[in-house]
Amino acid sequence: MKLHGNARTCPNSRALIARRVLEQGWSLAAAAEAAGVSEPTARKWVRRARGGESLADRSSRPRRSPNRLAAPLVGAIERLRRVWMTAAEIAEILDLALSTVSLWLKRIGLGKRSRLAPPEPPNRYERRHPGELVHVDIKQLGRILRPGHRVTGNPLSRKKRARGLGVAGWEYVHVMVDDHSRLAYAEVLDGLTGRDAVLFLRRAVAWFAERGVAVKAVMSDNGSCYICDVHQQALRELGLRHLRIRPRRPRTNGKAERFIQTMLNEWAYVRVYGTSAERTAALPLFLERYNFRRPHGSLGKKAPATRLNNLVGNYT
Repeated sequence: MKLHGNARTCPNSRALIARRVLEQGWSLAAAAEAAGVSEPTARKWVRRARGGESLADRSSRPRRSPNRLAAPLVGAIERLRRVWMTAAEIAEILDLALSTVSLWLKRIGLGKRSRLAPPEPPNRYERRHPGELVHVDIKQLGRILRPGHRVTGNPLSRKKRARGLGVAGWEYVHVMVDDHSRLAYAEVLDGLTGRDAVLFLRRAVAWFAERGVAVKAVMSDNGSCYICDVHQQALRELGLRHLRIRPRRPRTNGKAERFIQTMLNEWAYVRVYGTSAERTAALPLFLERYNFRRPHGSLGKKAPATRLNNLVGNYT
């Protein structure tokens, strides 16, 4: 129950007023004074209690709403929405105010057109063996000249960064995540060209091999660095199968996407870095913790390295 912010009584104090008047013989004036309310207020609660009514606040909604939109019009709004019309189009067709149509679309749960399609079921899958499939992706980060709005909380910092006063170009974090174990490798590079992707691919595959994981297939999005000839040639030389996700379906590469979110929260944005070099130097520490010590929710709260039977050495 939600009480009015200025209410002096609650259901318990209202029941006390009624008991004092009806059972204990108090006068209405005395009961009202003791409760700190007026006599008309006390009389109202006594009357309701005598009639067996609830002592909770009644709804302030009127019994009749003459100007409320008629049910046939509400039904028409819903039917037009279900053929993917916008609120403006519906308002024009039905000769209604746009604000009225928008209000009713929200009330019937169709405020966003995305609600018209049923939500897709979770697409969870996991390869049976380490190295059977790895996911690669790239995250762009601004070079650090001075701490920005994410860490200072100052909106002016964001404006300065937008004008180029806080960012000196960009750098790119290339990541590779094993589908089965979630073991991850990442590097900060200056570019996202095909050559950069190839150099990262070779070093990442070698890093996994040092830990007993033979990579067999690579999944990526359709970025130019992944579909270019030089990258395709490198995949053939390494004997790797290339799986590309459907356009505009990043969830297919979700393990890499999720790792990037964790990486940003626990490495890139977790503290104030003075320079980009300082941030890059902290990346191996994050990866060592992520791979060998950090509990992973999808692995039964165990670290990714626990899924490798023949892990060789430690992260360096």
